[in-house]
Amino acid sequence: MPAYIEELSARVTAALGSSARIYPSLPDELSIEVEDQNLLQVAQTLRDDPVLRFEMLVDLAGVDYLDFGRAEWRTSSATTTGFSRGVNRAAPHPLHGKPRYAVVSQLLSITHNQRLRLRVWAVDDQDPMVHSLTGIWASAEWYEREAFDLFGILFRNHPDLRRILTDYGFIGHPFRKDFPLIGNVEVRYDPQLQRVVYEPVGIEPRTLVPRVIRHDNRYDPGLHDHPPGGESA
Repeated sequence: MPAYIEELSARVTAALGSSARIYPSLPDELSIEVEDQNLLQVAQTLRDDPVLRFEMLVDLAGVDYLDFGRAEWRTSSATTTGFSRGVNRAAPHPLHGKPRYAVVSQLLSITHNQRLRLRVWAVDDQDPMVHSLTGIWASAEWYEREAFDLFGILFRNHPDLRRILTDYGFIGHPFRKDFPLIGNVEVRYDPQLQRVVYEPVGIEPRTLVPRVIRHDNRYDPGLHDHPPGGESA
């Protein structure tokens, strides 16, 4: 861990105490997570403490940790590595015991030229909800609307929590991991009705076959091209 990250970690720990916990991230980054009940207090300290001064919220996004750490192919049995990797339903989830949804904010200290990642978990998987950061950083308003629209995460005391990217009549939240890739409905313009109509999606779902390395003659070392004068392995 670089010295400046260690220094920032010490300052964050001294300012926040047990209200926040540092969790693993890349060596040149610092990430902390807090409980929702401590979020506003922690955010206020991060912004106003003179040794921290994270004046700017650069970005905020929802995260769906469904199947986090597992591979993409849903099969009854599969390996966890290589091109034939699959989802092993019997394996314990890497975040066992954690909620499904979280909100991650990217903070910037202009004063100290440093960055920090702040994560808060939405405890209820059925109706995920956390406190809004709009009272601390005004830039959170549209970001939180986007997280609500795409993930269905609710934000307490948000001044205008409504969809921002999808249509007014859109049903569901398209960035959730269990939302169908083909969607639920499709739209077209009906010349007779002279308006846009919604219809059940006409695309048939299909499962892609994972790429598999097969042990056959194509991979025989004796059939590979070799430089002039070289010998086959």
